[in-house]
Amino acid sequence: MRSLALISAALVTWVPGSIGTLLSVSFSGATRASSLSSGVAALWATDFRLLALVVAAFSIVVPSLYLALLCIVLADGPTTGVLARGRLFRWVVHLRPWMMLEVYLLGCCVAYSRIHQVANIDVDICGWCFVAATLLTLLAAAELDERSIWQRLPVPVPPRASGRAPPGEPALGCLTCDLLVPAPGRRAHCPRCTAALHLRKPAAMQRTLALVLCGFLLYIPANLLPVLTIERYGQVQTNTIMGGVQELMRSGLWPLAAIVFAASIVIPLAKLCGLSWMLLLTRRRSARFLRARTRLYRAIDVVGRWSNIDVFMISLLVALVQFGALTHVQAQPGALAFAAVVIVTMVAVKSFDARLMWDAAGDRA
Repeated sequence: MRSLALISAALVTWVPGSIGTLLSVSFSGATRASSLSSGVAALWATDFRLLALVVAAFSIVVPSLYLALLCIVLADGPTTGVLARGRLFRWVVHLRPWMMLEVYLLGCCVAYSRIHQVANIDVDICGWCFVAATLLTLLAAAELDERSIWQRLPVPVPPRASGRAPPGEPALGCLTCDLLVPAPGRRAHCPRCTAALHLRKPAAMQRTLALVLCGFLLYIPANLLPVLTIERYGQVQTNTIMGGVQELMRSGLWPLAAIVFAASIVIPLAKLCGLSWMLLLTRRRSARFLRARTRLYRAIDVVGRWSNIDVFMISLLVALVQFGALTHVQAQPGALAFAAVVIVTMVAVKSFDARLMWDAAGDRA
């Protein structure tokens, strides 16, 4: 299977890429190197421990679990039971949005472009391994057919071939593996992937509303407070997210500036406004733009993770640009607020149940 070959190759290249030196910077005769863990350690040492945990989770822990679990599932070994494979693949599906290798790689590109203006920077061999692991993971994800994997796992309860239950017989659909089974009693679980089954996500409207309000409140300090400070030859320069975009534009890096602007400013605000629009129309039981709202929900679920570019870029700069009195970079509270916005909006999207929009519209749908 090509997916297994690709993910196995990604796992092999991931090992050196995750523990070795990615980038090396030379400045005024001094040299600094950065790995995935050094960025986490630098943030931890400067008392940004929550930010360090976020970077470690999204760039080291989750990718390692994702690659290992997916390799086990695709290998389809005889020692792994059907139920165990279903449970493992459910975790793979849930971990995918939080596995941000490609986002980290783009953060590396932004950091490389900013450092290249003032110092010599080189990509080490483990850095190229990291690039290879990222590209192979993306190829494996594009090649992977989740439905075919689920269909390879037999279940004790036969699925509904037609997608509908017979008249008078209730049924529940699993949101993870799409299995449609007869509706059992309370505290039901999918017989194929063991996910909890609900007719609709419990308290989806209330949870999403609370998270959206929290996201709006965090969005203000995330954009107004500085995310990092750069001290160069005794002069201190503070950068907000928009300031970083403007710096890329002044350096002539318009494509990167556009990407960072879209990912860090436009996408979080679009997610919050989009979810607010869905909540409002669902509350009003409106049938307007149902298909457009459903497509928008799927779109913001996919793109939200890319907002972490700035967070990863900051972790790299903090680890690499530390040259004493000559120049050094320090993370600032705005970076923590921005990371919180990204996490809160991603959780808000997962908390919302798009089926409620169709339920609220009723016969008008």
